[in-house]
Amino acid sequence: MSDKSEKTGNSGPARLSVLKTYKLYVGGKFPRSESGRVYEVTDTKGTWLANAPLSSRKDGRDAVVAARKAFGGWSGATAYNRGQILYRVAEMLEGRREQFVREVAEAEGLGRSKAAAVVDAAIDRWVWYAGWTDKIGQVVGGANPVAGPFFNLSTPEPSGVVTVLAPQESSFLGLVSVIAPVIASGNTAVVIASEKAPLPALSLGEVLATSDLPGGVVNLLSGRASEIAPALAAHQDVNGIDLTGADAALAKELEIAAADNLKRVRRPQPVEDFTADPGTDRLTRFLETKTVWHPTGSLGASGSSY
Repeated sequence: MSDKSEKTGNSGPARLSVLKTYKLYVGGKFPRSESGRVYEVTDTKGTWLANAPLSSRKDGRDAVVAARKAFGGWSGATAYNRGQILYRVAEMLEGRREQFVREVAEAEGLGRSKAAAVVDAAIDRWVWYAGWTDKIGQVVGGANPVAGPFFNLSTPEPSGVVTVLAPQESSFLGLVSVIAPVIASGNTAVVIASEKAPLPALSLGEVLATSDLPGGVVNLLSGRASEIAPALAAHQDVNGIDLTGADAALAKELEIAAADNLKRVRRPQPVEDFTADPGTDRLTRFLETKTVWHPTGSLGASGSSY
């Protein structure tokens, strides 16, 4: 055997690993942060995993522009169509299940079997919300009894662009649990991923880009929430903010900023159990109710009414 063969063995020449470059997901594209900054992401043992983009306030403003641009088409789509698109995302997640199992295990310090259970629960949660898109209107809307010859109908409508601070600890199940209800109800989202475990969120962007979800419906930013979120909470073109991933001090600061244009705010809860039945709270949090009055008119020569 030659010296070269002895060095390389029977498996062929050694090769370098292709390290993944994680990027933001904004407007259906994958930009780097406009600041050019990155930060190191490590696993729970301190081992380096990757460099993630360190988003700036300008990245946040760009994400709001993309979300607003996408809002008209997304909110105007039929609820059934939105459900089909969300189900397609679940199909794509299922196809990349092993990647997410690895990333969740590294991010949260879980064994493979526990990480797999978390990923399966996240995919199931996405399917669950996909099924709600054409049903939430029947649950929270309806015909109202009124005194007079009128139809009085109340229907839920999405409020617009919603900023979401993703949970810090639950890097994937929690992430899905805060994003899916926002877009299932017709809103568009600007999401600030977990600072210490952003990789599952950035990989979710790759799934969304290869599904049927229109660009701009979900925009994913990584970095420091304390840097990005205040500008988004004060942004006049943001209509709501979910503070799930904020600590008490940051949540108070953001709630005060959000009051300037009467944003809808979901405060962080003392305990968030993302494995529990989510109910409809998050689906309805960023909906508004439109009530329409319409005269019934009369029927026939007798002048009887509906």
